Amino acid sequence: MSEYLPKELRDQLAAAHRKTKRKRATRSVHIGDEAFAILEMSDNGFAVATDEAPRLRGLVDIYEGPRHLYQALIVASAEAGDLMRYDFKRNTAAVPNPPVDFEQAANRPVGLLSKA
Repeated sequence: MSEYLPKELRDQLAAAHRKTKRKRATRSVHIGDEAFAILEMSDNGFAVATDEAPRLRGLVDIYEGPRHLYQALIVASAEAGDLMRYDFKRNTAAVPNPPVDFEQAANRPVGLLSKA
């Protein structure tokens, strides 16, 4: 069907499709103080808009809204149309607390009460 449409109209439809994808994107990749919407994500990597993000490389943080999901080491994989794909070299789930190097008792006190 798209081969029957004029090129200008196809370009406008593609631009509208990209805009809709960006609005629906809930995940974002953060590198330093910059953040870019993730348009596609899989177990092996993710894709961002080529015109929006510079060539990313190295250690990045991935968020879903305000929640920190992963810290990942990435490398640029391929440019596919208007998407730049990145592969994970390492993808580690983010944890809210640092790991402890000792066993914690299951019945340990969670707080202290004062004698007041």
